[in-house]
Amino acid sequence: MRLLVTRPGSSPALSLVFAMVVAAGCAGGSSPQASGTAEGSAASPSPALRDIAGSRQIGTAVDLPQLKTDTRYAEILAREFNSVTPENALKWERMEPARGSFNWGGADEIVTFAQAHGQKVRGHVLVWHSQLPGWLNGGGFSGAELREILQNHIATEVGRYAGEIYAWDVVNEPFADDGTWRDTIWLRGLGQGYVADALRWAHAADPGAKLYLNDYDIEGINAKSDAMYELVKSLKAQGVPLDGVGFQAHYDLANPFPSDVAGNLKRFADLGIEVAFTELDARFKLPVTESALARQATYYGQTVAACLAVPACVGVTVWEFTDKYSWVPGFFAGKGAACLYDENLVPKPAYGAALAALAAQAP
Repeated sequence: MRLLVTRPGSSPALSLVFAMVVAAGCAGGSSPQASGTAEGSAASPSPALRDIAGSRQIGTAVDLPQLKTDTRYAEILAREFNSVTPENALKWERMEPARGSFNWGGADEIVTFAQAHGQKVRGHVLVWHSQLPGWLNGGGFSGAELREILQNHIATEVGRYAGEIYAWDVVNEPFADDGTWRDTIWLRGLGQGYVADALRWAHAADPGAKLYLNDYDIEGINAKSDAMYELVKSLKAQGVPLDGVGFQAHYDLANPFPSDVAGNLKRFADLGIEVAFTELDARFKLPVTESALARQATYYGQTVAACLAVPACVGVTVWEFTDKYSWVPGFFAGKGAACLYDENLVPKPAYGAALAALAAQAP
């Protein structure tokens, strides 16, 4: 077991907090193209996000290459966030690249970093249709074989980090965009019951871990969030161990901000679970403009505020905190700049909006 190192928080006066918010907005928004700034030349404002987050988590996804090679990145990660999610190190293609052969190195390094800086770790992800190794996707396994493979993978991975990873995204993206069940290797081989089985197996491997379902485009009330809501109700009625639902919140500024986000969170919380934003970013069509940055900031601020409005919302995790390492440009042609910090690790207006929303509930 690795030694946990706690980091004291602070309770700054609101006047100081809002002064820092203004500083953040100026640092990130003074020029639509902050890439002209020397990398690391602008220090992030103080207090840090984690200093005013109170009991809630303010987290980020992190991948190993940048953590090991980018000192400035690692410094900001340690200072600003009290929770981390391995972006890829725990996914099946990285974790079990050959059947029965587990690669612990990358995940171990991230967990060790987190513990050294008083950060919780969210595990992502145990059951997903994407980023699966070729031996699994092309194996042609029977239902019985597939069930054995899945159970062993969950038991081994969760068991390895029992007591160290506090929460797991057990099943990721079980629904298609229209709210029907997503056609996956798991659904085809095991039926809809794979979700309940995966949760039970994860609970058996670490009874103390929080277990989540996770999906995108369920932030507002729509067909997909309705489907997730009904699944949660069904699982709870069966006594399946389920602790929370993760709302990914991958926004596109071409679309309006989802309506009644706080109300949607509350209806899930009323089922007796906790909720969290787990993969927040807000992309837009490039190039970067002042108006796009300002609109992006409202999406970040509204998301943090919606979480704070619901007691059962335990926190907000951004999906990478800097545009320098964002997944967005590689998946959405012509779009990007989705994160709190720009490519030079300078805070953007979105950072100021998140800080302001946290400050509104600070003691």
